[in-house]
Amino acid sequence: MLSEFTGWVEHFEAEAERRRQRQDPQWTDGAELTAAVVRSVQRFQVGEAGDGANLIAKAEAAGDEAYAKAVRMFVDEERNHARLLENLLRAANAKTIGGHWTDAVFVRLRRALGLRLELMVLMIAEVVALRYYRALRDGTSDPLTTEVAGRILADEERHVPFHLRRLAAAFAPLPPVVRLLVHGVWRVLLFGAVVTVSYDHGPALRQFGLTRRGFVADVLRIWSRTAEIHDPVGLPDRAVG
Repeated sequence: MLSEFTGWVEHFEAEAERRRQRQDPQWTDGAELTAAVVRSVQRFQVGEAGDGANLIAKAEAAGDEAYAKAVRMFVDEERNHARLLENLLRAANAKTIGGHWTDAVFVRLRRALGLRLELMVLMIAEVVALRYYRALRDGTSDPLTTEVAGRILADEERHVPFHLRRLAAAFAPLPPVVRLLVHGVWRVLLFGAVVTVSYDHGPALRQFGLTRRGFVADVLRIWSRTAEIHDPVGLPDRAVG
């Protein structure tokens, strides 16, 4: 039986080939980042740098080889984001950090139960990332930062519908009232996460031209458009940020 994720495997493979053919940004041009933006990028770099082993193991245990392969390629893209952000920091004469408490909380939540919960928590991080990388791309005058943020944002816009596809299948057998309850809890978790991020990254957001409240409101709007538990069909054909 052909998996519904076969198309996603082909999609990720095409993106991987495109990355191989595309040159890296010109790191030697250097980057000019303020101290607040450096601290912000450092924390997001930690979040992108996870090895993804736990997610891959759960995907493989789900019994759909095409889905598991797509997840492995998704993890490769996340690792590439960590590499891009690390090189951006180096170009700005800054270092990466070993960890941050917000990432530790996300990791513990993701690993607490099965694949479904892991994807729910991951989706929160992905939707927050949509707004953050758009702010980083559009809110700076540094060309290297704009390019790096734009590349990462393009990937994140594809990741959201990929995870939604799997979650839709996972929630489909549940009664409507249970799905409604789960979605309510999910939205509460999202709100707590985005408020935390807005305060943790507030100084950088202000330099991007965003208030903390504005960032929270934007993320909630993105969530309303893209992260409802529904049954998206096919591959993404438009930006969702």
